[in-house]
Amino acid sequence: MMDLMNYDVFSKREWRDFYQDASVPLTQASLRQIKAFNDRISLQDVQDIYIPLVHYLRLLIKHFDEWQDSKAGFLRQQPRHVPYIIGIAGSVAVGKSTTARLLKVLLNHFFSDQRIEMLTTDGFLYSTAELKKRGLITRKGFPESYDMKALITFLNDVKSGKQLMEVPVYSHKIYDIVPNEVQEIEQPDVLIIEGINTLQLPSSEQIYVSDFTDFSIYVDARPKLIEEWYLERFKALLKLAENDPDNYYHSYTKMPLKDAVEEAKSIWFNVDLPNLEDYILPTRSRANMIIHKGEQHIIDQVMLRKS
Repeated sequence: MMDLMNYDVFSKREWRDFYQDASVPLTQASLRQIKAFNDRISLQDVQDIYIPLVHYLRLLIKHFDEWQDSKAGFLRQQPRHVPYIIGIAGSVAVGKSTTARLLKVLLNHFFSDQRIEMLTTDGFLYSTAELKKRGLITRKGFPESYDMKALITFLNDVKSGKQLMEVPVYSHKIYDIVPNEVQEIEQPDVLIIEGINTLQLPSSEQIYVSDFTDFSIYVDARPKLIEEWYLERFKALLKLAENDPDNYYHSYTKMPLKDAVEEAKSIWFNVDLPNLEDYILPTRSRANMIIHKGEQHIIDQVMLRKS
């Protein structure tokens, strides 16, 4: 593919052999706690893909910290601590959240003296009430449904070394911003930010979110596979919502399963797939790394941008 010609491509075996560490700090039980809802991940992928990735990041972060000191010296400025930001992008249901959580756990293990924080850009979605007010309720997840000014201001504050920041919290249970609830981000050494829009140029701003990220990862898979994972997750969410009237998905449990799944397919084909094809997938070639998944979420390929 022309848009990926600027990448070095590694098979799982090739990537695994760059760095081997038998002391994986995880068990199957801890993996179950890390993975996002209905995602899958194996200890083998942790060993073969994520452990080498963390040690690759170690080299990048070391170089980044040294460069900040060198730059401050050249500019005759007082050295200051600048957080390293990792962005994770990709389609809905592709496993971005699991990748982000796993990286956080592994970075906490291998960088035990550093503060690792993680958040999702979902917190910067406009509330349902605001989306309705703006006539954007059917465009939820598309670039214009995010308060990009607030997200970019937040990232600028992170890079400026602001001591304490508060970001809104999004709940997939109520499918909305949680009123009067915030996540506190306190001077991280490394910030992992995950979301479908971390590589996009917002329509309302002239600054990319990726202008603030120091390393970006795009989690990739064939759209047909992502559709399967999306529908699997939808069915699992129905079971979870069955006896919970406050759950957004509870209303779907009142109709026959076949009809509910048809509704989900309609949402996929009319909302999520167009969003993927028009706005998410075109940003793939901006990523520093592409992690490609095959059947059952198993990673089969890693690509690193050459420049």
